[in-house]
Amino acid sequence: MSAAMDTESTYSGYSHYSGHSKKAHRQGSRDRHKSPRSKDGSRSEKSVTIQTPPAEPLLGNDASRAEEAQDDNWGETTTAITGTSEHSISQEDIARISKDLEDSVGLDCKRYLGLTVAAVLGLLVFLTPIAFILLPQILWRDDLEPCGTVCEGLFISVAFKLLILLIGTWALFFRQPKADLPRVFVFRALLLVLIFLFVFSYWLFYGVRILDSKDTNYQGIVQYAVSLVDALLFIHYLAIVLLELRQLQPMFTVKVVRSTDGESRYYSLGHLSIQRAALVVLENYYRDFTVYNPALLTASKSRAAKHMAGLKVYNVDGPGNNASGQSRAMIAAAARRRDSSHNELYYEEADHERRVKKRRARLVVAVEEAFTHIKRLQAEEQQKAPGEMMDPREAAQAIFPSMARALQKYLRTTRQQQYHSMESILQHLSFCITNNMTPKAFLERYLNPGPTLQYDRDRWFSKQWTLVSEEAVTSGLQDGIVFVLKCLDFSLVVNVKKIPFIKLSEEFIDPKSHKFVLRLQSETSV
Repeated sequence: MSAAMDTESTYSGYSHYSGHSKKAHRQGSRDRHKSPRSKDGSRSEKSVTIQTPPAEPLLGNDASRAEEAQDDNWGETTTAITGTSEHSISQEDIARISKDLEDSVGLDCKRYLGLTVAAVLGLLVFLTPIAFILLPQILWRDDLEPCGTVCEGLFISVAFKLLILLIGTWALFFRQPKADLPRVFVFRALLLVLIFLFVFSYWLFYGVRILDSKDTNYQGIVQYAVSLVDALLFIHYLAIVLLELRQLQPMFTVKVVRSTDGESRYYSLGHLSIQRAALVVLENYYRDFTVYNPALLTASKSRAAKHMAGLKVYNVDGPGNNASGQSRAMIAAAARRRDSSHNELYYEEADHERRVKKRRARLVVAVEEAFTHIKRLQAEEQQKAPGEMMDPREAAQAIFPSMARALQKYLRTTRQQQYHSMESILQHLSFCITNNMTPKAFLERYLNPGPTLQYDRDRWFSKQWTLVSEEAVTSGLQDGIVFVLKCLDFSLVVNVKKIPFIKLSEEFIDPKSHKFVLRLQSETSV
């Protein structure tokens, strides 16, 4: 009960700050409307967009603000956010989204069609040997020659071989698909065609030589079915080689670069097609790359916009002059100011690093102090004070208010607040308390940006990727191939390089040749 009251009091404090900030923000808006015009008689051309405070009082999504220039107590005086909007949706975006939905429907139909064809062909493969054995018994049973023990042994052989083939087929083919590829998998399609032709040829021979003539040699018929099962086992072995073993040996090195921030990774791949290599790259991207944070990219854009906004061009030649001269004048003025811009960048980065270190230290101290207030009870201690016990969720809610403000300021300073909701933080804190983890282990998720899979899928997962390649996506990887994986916010540029051929030579050294001589001088002390 006390934990709930503390949490409620904390959130009421947040709402008080938000109400105070709204009043101050409205007063500031009225003052701006009453401000007189500038000396040159023109109004300011800089537009300011006011964004409403977030729904969650702790961690709002204010990633669209361009510059964070506030003091250490900004969170206690205001929560209003001003800046220029960075995201918009046009009619072209809406048309592209609708096209993506239509493409996804087509991909679903293609996937289910392929699964249906594979399932029907697999059922035909397993029923064919059984049909070869049963049809003579059904159609001309009385005319068959007795087979005896030999046929019974062949029956057992066919049964176990079909069981092995069934297990191997289930392990190799019946898997949950990880992605929808734009084209068919060439080797898998070739295997399906090979199996169909193989089974069709066996049925054709069976119909002409056995069904039409009503062959009475039942032992030969059973051996014919056994030969079919043996050939199917060899085809399954060929499928393992083509689909699994062929791509294991590394043959290429790919460099993956994210287009927005330049983060890159290197991976080794075997003989794969371009579309399957793209799938491997995406699987490794979600595991190895840090989560994409567009808020970290707004600083450079706002800095350039600020420099250009400070330039004014006066048209001294009258209104008849074209705009190209003004553009050249602005570019020339920006070039003259380039020498001083690097100083501003240096001091801005230094100030940001100082602010991050200060708030990081405050967060570490606050979390360590909060963890000192909880203690895991042993079995004998739980019987002594049953009224004071709390489960991990209640314990997390009890100590969370003492670290909430420091965590909020740190996440907003490092621009991570859109990836950590209050509920996710409470769940992570409860998980750490349950597993008796230290404060350092709790803070690891927030102090160091983790891989993309660490965060909530709704905040990072892109359902649609577009593969852009000059070569056919079904062709194999080659040296120098470049392809691009595009999503809505960024793209991954993949450059393929072949691993060079390495030639090693051997040089033998006799162990007895390791002999040494001590050289003494007059000053040497031995």
